[in-house]
Amino acid sequence: MTFSYVNNQTSMKGGKKQTRKVIIKNGKGYKSLCTYKNGKKCHNKKKELSKLEIQMIKIGTFIPNLFGDVKPKTRKNNY
Repeated sequence: MTFSYVNNQTSMKGGKKQTRKVIIKNGKGYKSLCTYKNGKKCHNKKKELSKLEIQMIKIGTFIPNLFGDVKPKTRKNNY
C-alpha cells in the first residue's frame, strides 16, 4: 500500500499571507512556500522532500525548521 499525505497551513504576517504545503504521493513528495501580497502571488518556492523527512512524516514526528531552506530570496528577506 502506498503512502499519501497532504497538509496545508495558512498564516498572516504583516499583511502578507503565507501558505505552506507538504504533499507526498507514492513515496515522493515536495514542500512549498507561497507568499501573497494584496491578493496576488508574490513568491513561490518549491523543493523536494528528502527520504529522511518523508520517513519522519510517516511516523508523525515534529520536524523543526522544515521550511527553513525553502524561503524565497528577496532583497531584504523581511518576513
